Amino acid sequence: MKKKILFLILFLCLGNVVNADTQRIFSGNPNAKIIIIVYESLTCSHCADFHKNVYPQLKKEYLDTGLAKIEFRHFPLDVAAFNASKIVQCKLDKGLEILESLYSNQQKWVKGSNVDQLNNSLKKFIEEAGFNINFESCIKNKEIEDFVLNDRIEGAKNFKINSTPTIIINNKKFEKSLNYKNLKKTLEKLI
Repeated sequence: MKKKILFLILFLCLGNVVNADTQRIFSGNPNAKIIIIVYESLTCSHCADFHKNVYPQLKKEYLDTGLAKIEFRHFPLDVAAFNASKIVQCKLDKGLEILESLYSNQQKWVKGSNVDQLNNSLKKFIEEAGFNINFESCIKNKEIEDFVLNDRIEGAKNFKINSTPTIIINNKKFEKSLNYKNLKKTLEKLI
């Protein structure tokens, strides 16, 4: 309960605004007609499922062909996800690779009963995966922290997001059951 209260206090005290356009983790054609935004939490099993079962097909048919762009936005649901989001955002040139690795190996790093244990598990995983990141510097970086929290604030404010993953297609919330078949039907109408 204390962790949730601390997270809410951090969430409400956000003050700085960061230039989001240059700091987005994305895949696909930057100038695509179809823009898909995914609000997600790195500790969310449904988000990991999206990356395993939906994203590869989406990438193959829409992103790699230049028809669409996907942006991954942060919507951390707990402190572990918040810190993992900061790590992903800290190393933008490897952001997509780190994001995919964290989702593929969620059981390896989402371990611990307190913030210190969770951070140690995350740090150990990042080191073992070979990502060259100054963990402490990333976790304590106020600009990155503000960026992650701004994603969450904007998602809640602009799209009434309250769960993850939530998909936004061309600024409209995707309301159907999240599977590739439903997503494809919606995307095909926009081509």
